[in-house]
Amino acid sequence: QVQLVESGGGLVQAGGSLSLSCAASGSIFSINTMGWYRQAPGKQRELVARITSGGTTNYAVSVKDRFTISRDNAKNTVYLQMNSLKPEDNAVYYCNADIRDYSRTPFLTYDYWGQGTQVTVSS
Repeated sequence: QVQLVESGGGLVQAGGSLSLSCAASGSIFSINTMGWYRQAPGKQRELVARITSGGTTNYAVSVKDRFTISRDNAKNTVYLQMNSLKPEDNAVYYCNADIRDYSRTPFLTYDYWGQGTQVTVSS
């Protein structure tokens, strides 16, 4: 089995910073893309940022130049540094990873999600 465990998040004032991390563990053969998504109340889940195993990144327009995604392949961990936070960044943030799981049949890449962590930005 594979698990994604997120940490970080919380309450911050507008203009402040927060850092999220997500560690993957379990029956991991390899990890391709890792990323962060968010879902605000009453809205659909949306991509925030993602990063390939080679380090190529892409960001939602709304967070570009404010958020930075990075990963440590040795630790199977992805990070999201969030600066200049705005009230519209309020959401539950979910970690996502495409993982080749050696415990599953067929031996393919599967999509895994973390449990979510709340980010609240006060105005």
